[in-house]
Amino acid sequence: MSERTELSELGEFGLIDHLTKNIELQHVSSLVGVGDDAAVIDHFGKQTVVTTDLLLEGVHFDLMYTPLKHLGYKSVIANLSDVYAMNAMPTQITMSIGISNRFSLEALDEFYEGVYAACSHYGVDLVGGDTTTSQKGFVISVTAIGEVAPDHFVKRSTAKKGDLLCVSGDLGAAYVGLLFLERERKIFLESPGVQPDLEGESYVIGRLLKPEARKDIIEFFAEAPVMPTAMMDISDGLSSEILHICKDSELGCILYEDKIPIAEETRNAAFKFEIDPTACALSGGEDYELLFTVAQTDYEKIQANPAISIIGYMTDAADGAHIITKGGGRHAITAQGWNPI
Repeated sequence: MSERTELSELGEFGLIDHLTKNIELQHVSSLVGVGDDAAVIDHFGKQTVVTTDLLLEGVHFDLMYTPLKHLGYKSVIANLSDVYAMNAMPTQITMSIGISNRFSLEALDEFYEGVYAACSHYGVDLVGGDTTTSQKGFVISVTAIGEVAPDHFVKRSTAKKGDLLCVSGDLGAAYVGLLFLERERKIFLESPGVQPDLEGESYVIGRLLKPEARKDIIEFFAEAPVMPTAMMDISDGLSSEILHICKDSELGCILYEDKIPIAEETRNAAFKFEIDPTACALSGGEDYELLFTVAQTDYEKIQANPAISIIGYMTDAADGAHIITKGGGRHAITAQGWNPI
């Protein structure tokens, strides 16, 4: 039987000391970290990017099938992805949690193991946060801070007519992974003795439980060099994100179904649920890939990167946003992405 330490034994300050005792700051911009009333960050003439996410148990995650270490990792990734989506490099995060007494110190250590693993992997400093009691479920709030060379940040509203519409990685896997875990959860609740059957689905489940943010794409832009004209991350499904760029940039677009990157594992898994893999890519979520537009003059540089797919192009607003299906049909793109509200 593993040991269980009640959080009440430490008190709030003792808990914060425990969770943050091994922090080593990696950035010269992190002047003051955990342990003071506020962190002090100096980005030495660069522009600062700030983003915050709130994750609630029962809304954004289910602890029945989400290991705490994975949850810690993913809660950091979701924020770093938003910083990369601005063409910026994340440098610091703060992490605040609300917890009930059903969590032991060992459980929180597991969660923070994931947090620190993500910070280490992406070269980010944890510089502050808060802990409080939650009456209902686990509450996680993360703020990420990043830096970008003056006026190199990229917004959603600056795409131009004729720009190429591009996406990193592959889409729809996290949504299919969620379907598997939800199915097994339902079976378990009905028949607690039944072991989960997730054989062969490690790719889609991994994309849900341990996603990665696309630091490599931002590094590629700097090296190529390529300056995206508009960009955002895909957390709510491709269709709703494309419509955000169209609306904010006052443009339309043409998207080609056969150009949407979908992994073979995702296709096979989707067919087990008798659902269309394209629908998973368009309306799923939590892929944390980057959706961006580039000028046509950057075509060859983009084409040379195997991690990027060109999936369409931007048109006049009057033409609307359409998808050309594999059969040659033309349909308006509708937003059916995940909506937490």
